[in-house]
Order: sequence, then C-alpha cells, then structure tokens
Amino acid sequence: MTLLTVNENGLYCKQGDFYIDPWRPVKLALITHGHSDHMRWGMGHYICHEHTVPLLKLRLGEEQSAQGVSYGEEFEINGVTLSFHPAGHIIGSAQIRLVYQGEVWVFTGDYKLENDGLSEPFELVSCDHFISECTFGLPIYHFPKTLEVYADINSWWAANAEEGFNTILYGYSLGKAQNILTHLDTSLGEVFLHGAVANVNEALSEVGYQFPGMRLGSDTNFSNMKGAVIVAPPSASGTPWLRKFKPYREGMCSGWMQLRGSRRRRSMDRGFVLSDHCDWQQLNKAVIATGAKHIYLTHGYESNFARWINEQYGLHATVLNTLYRPDMEGEDS
Repeated sequence: MTLLTVNENGLYCKQGDFYIDPWRPVKLALITHGHSDHMRWGMGHYICHEHTVPLLKLRLGEEQSAQGVSYGEEFEINGVTLSFHPAGHIIGSAQIRLVYQGEVWVFTGDYKLENDGLSEPFELVSCDHFISECTFGLPIYHFPKTLEVYADINSWWAANAEEGFNTILYGYSLGKAQNILTHLDTSLGEVFLHGAVANVNEALSEVGYQFPGMRLGSDTNFSNMKGAVIVAPPSASGTPWLRKFKPYREGMCSGWMQLRGSRRRRSMDRGFVLSDHCDWQQLNKAVIATGAKHIYLTHGYESNFARWINEQYGLHATVLNTLYRPDMEGEDS
C-alpha cells in the first residue's frame, strides 16, 4: 500500500485527502516547519505544531486559517491517524507520522539528531516507510559538536572586540539566528538584531521564547557601537547596510562552511560549520534506527545516498522528487 505519493501539488495522501508541505495551493496542508520551502502561501487550512503557528502568521499573514497541535497528540483525518513528533531542526519542527490499516509512514521534513539546546530534540519514530531529506548526504559532511562551535564563536567575538572590531554573524532569521542567540556569551558585549531576526523573535515570544538582543533601528546610536555582535540573515551580506558598523568582521554560520570553496565565495572572515540538518553519520544512524524497510530520499544528494543505503544496508531506497531546496540561499542550511 502506498500512503504518500508526489503529484503536481506536492506530497499527497490519497486515503486522507490532504497534503504535507505542498508547494501549490490545496485545501488542507500539514506543515512540518516554518521555512519557506516547506510552508507556502495559499492553502485553505494549515495544521502544524503549535509553536509554528505564530511563524506561519508572521510569514504568510494573520488571516491564514491555522490549527496548532502538540507533539505526540494523535488526531484522525478520513481514517488516517496522524501525529507530530520532534524533528530537532528548528523551533516547532516536526516529523509527521501517518498510520493507516496497520502500516506506518514517517515524513521527516528537515531534521537533525544532535540536540542544539533550543529545539525540541529529535524523537526516533519506528516505521515501515521513512521519508528522509539528505541535504548533506555525502561522507565529506561530518559536522563538529555544536557546543564546540558556539565556544569558537564566542572566542572569536571576544578577540574581535579586544581589537576594536564589531562582529557580524550571519545565520538564517528563523532557526540559525535563535540558536546563535541562545548560545552567545552576552557578558562579552552588546547584541543587536537585524529587523528580520527581531521579527521572528517577536513572533516566537507569543509562545514563550525569549532571546537577547536589541532591534536595530533609526534610534540606534551606531557611533558608540564598539565590540558588539550583530546577528543578521545572509541576505544582508554585501549590502550598504553594513557600512554603519565599521570597523567589523564577518562570520557565516552554515553547514556549507565545511567546504572551503563556499567560504571563499562568501568572502567571509570566518566560517562556522553550524547546521540544522543531519550530517552523513546522523543520516545513516536515523535511517537504520527507524527499522523501516522502505526509504524514500528527497532534497539533497538523493541518488548518491539511495545507492549507498541499497548497497550498504540492503534496504529498498528510492528517490522521491520534490521541490524543496537544499541550496546555500535557502532558508534552512
């Protein structure tokens, strides 16, 4: 029995007549998380984790019809039993479990196994069919421990401040920015926020999250800014907006920073290997631990990883072609 298939609108469950993370407008959409390649405008009704609701309203409009559910809460749609489980990717991110006539499917959306100290940690969900991203599905991607990276960031900030430089840290406004802010040593200096980051933080405050940092605005005294850290999205890099922070040094936080070529193209002073996705080892661990006999791979190095799983573990792995974007400019690297 095939419970999930891909059509022109997205990932579809015929038995329940709903979609998961669709890319075109449909009547009912279940959403794994708040990044723009998984949560799009135009659905009749959205169901997502309760902490994703304010993000959905921020990004898609207050008028959207959205229902929030908690992790582990079971509900039924046309005979299909559903539940959301922690994916560990960003705040509110979820794997979606579907059960129909005794068969269990899990769609991960985006996920990581390592606990980042902020997102609800990944929960292993046993299943028969497992749909996994593989954004970093090559052996070259072996990420350092998250806490070690944050210690490195704080050390770099301290060194910059001592030498009279402000520090610009680039991380996507939803997910990476909140992780950075959670782990900054605020005793080192002042923390300022690009407007896009501040907007996300304000939305998340509606469900109880609080992050350090002051929104940058017309009333900010830039002339007195010395040794501060500014958290901004990558889109701010190379723009005239940066002039007001001179002198400064720039650091990019991304899993892609593991590749030296990516650092050079970005012209960064520092690249920090910090990802909200699984690396190669985590992907292998997750695929095996679910106990699934059928693996479907999407957005990333699908063909390479599928061949590896088939040959190494003797599982049935196939590529599931979707429109999610695992590139450097996307919201979730």
